[in-house]
Amino acid sequence: MSQNPESKPIIVLDFGAQYSKLIARRVREANVFSLILPYTASVDEIRGHDPSAIILSGGPSSAHAGGAPKCEHGVFELGIPILGICYGAQLMAQELGGEVQPAEKREYGIAHLTHTDATGLLAGMDPQTQVWMSHGDLVTQLPSGFEAIGQTENCPYAAFANPAAKMYAVQFHPEVIHTPQGAKIFANFVHAIVGHDASWTMGSFVDMEVEKIRETVGQKRVLLGLSGGVDSSVAAALIHKAIGDQLTCVFVNNGLLRKGEPEMVQQVFRDNFHIDLRYVDAELRFLTALEGITEPEEKRKIIGGLFIDVFEEEATQLGHMDFLAQGTLYPDVIESTSATGGPSATIKSHHNVGGLPEKMNMELLEPLRELFKDEVRALGRELGLPADVVNRHPFPGPGLGVRCIGAITKARLDTLREADAIFIDEIAKAGLYGDIWQALVDLLPVRSVGVQGDERTYEEVCSLRAVTSEDAMTADWYRFPPDVLARCANRICNEVPRINRVLYDITSKPPGTIEWE
Repeated sequence: MSQNPESKPIIVLDFGAQYSKLIARRVREANVFSLILPYTASVDEIRGHDPSAIILSGGPSSAHAGGAPKCEHGVFELGIPILGICYGAQLMAQELGGEVQPAEKREYGIAHLTHTDATGLLAGMDPQTQVWMSHGDLVTQLPSGFEAIGQTENCPYAAFANPAAKMYAVQFHPEVIHTPQGAKIFANFVHAIVGHDASWTMGSFVDMEVEKIRETVGQKRVLLGLSGGVDSSVAAALIHKAIGDQLTCVFVNNGLLRKGEPEMVQQVFRDNFHIDLRYVDAELRFLTALEGITEPEEKRKIIGGLFIDVFEEEATQLGHMDFLAQGTLYPDVIESTSATGGPSATIKSHHNVGGLPEKMNMELLEPLRELFKDEVRALGRELGLPADVVNRHPFPGPGLGVRCIGAITKARLDTLREADAIFIDEIAKAGLYGDIWQALVDLLPVRSVGVQGDERTYEEVCSLRAVTSEDAMTADWYRFPPDVLARCANRICNEVPRINRVLYDITSKPPGTIEWE
């Protein structure tokens, strides 16, 4: 993103903390732009972002242990404000001449901070306030120039500072909800100490990103694969605002979409936004390729590979396109540059068009790559997208192909589409849609004996699933009022001819995944 003086980023250096994303989120909630970099980022790389301040995250290591992760010492010599959190606080103390030792009494969970810091980092907080601790080490001696500004029962230096150098540290985690006044700490740091105004908003983002897209694209052409999901929809609206008819969107109907979705996408983007939208009906092609395939990973690879083929063919017919636009979000970027590094297990392959640029000789354009999911929704509202698009639950790239468990046929997909539409409709009628991260129906590869109209039936079984989550890394099953589930089951069994039994999935993630396949 191009920066003006009011929107210089605050850099979060990630030392492998599970809460690094939350730190960046809290800064943005104070209307200041933030970026996460791994602790291995060089001083020159950090300086290249022209940051206004740095936050050192927590992490699982011990600062006094051999091989503990460290940023370059030059980070502390950049002359900009620094806030250390947990491990970051310990590292700051140690790097600047203090001492860190294993604690005699470790602190995990709720503690109570006492302070008298009326004008600095803790200004405006209650003199005694709840904080969330998670540490087995503690600072036993402060560096020269630092002073204690807060303590807990077991931690005499729970917060310390060198105001002259604008260096501050807290042993607890202000970014988690278990530190109720943590938002005040971030506000004090970014506004009072760093000196930012609260100017980073979705409106300012639109203005800056439109300018950046125009500068990047010039008079060239952009191609975007429009899925109808939140990310690609918002990317399309933003790019169209910037360059108008230089954008062409391709919408591939693979036959694996929800009820009414092809019509909705065309109506919103072609009729309302007047975007150049190319509709490709590839349902027969996809279903033919998936015939007899039941293994989930094979389904995903067939769907993803065939999408690329269809998309590439359509792009070839359009003539040369210079840029491929994607709805990549910031969590994807963060995870690809994780501080912890190393290989991670592939749970499921992901359906995207990341392989296209090399094959098609196109540059990537990713205007959402610095935004979190909720920020993308806010951006969609700012751009005037309909609420049912902006607030839509996540939908997997392979679509109903990974919700039609077992063999995929058009008849089974039509059955699943009807059940899914009823489930979503009842959730919306009950006013619960916004409380749920994702709701879905799976059609199971089993049949069940039932009784309908005094006659024996032997039909299919579906499973309803709804979860709550912040980022889909973990999820908990949603506790529906029983009457809502009863209405869903009754309607599905009465209105969908081929289903006679409805289950509700109460598996959390972990151990399960949100999608069955």
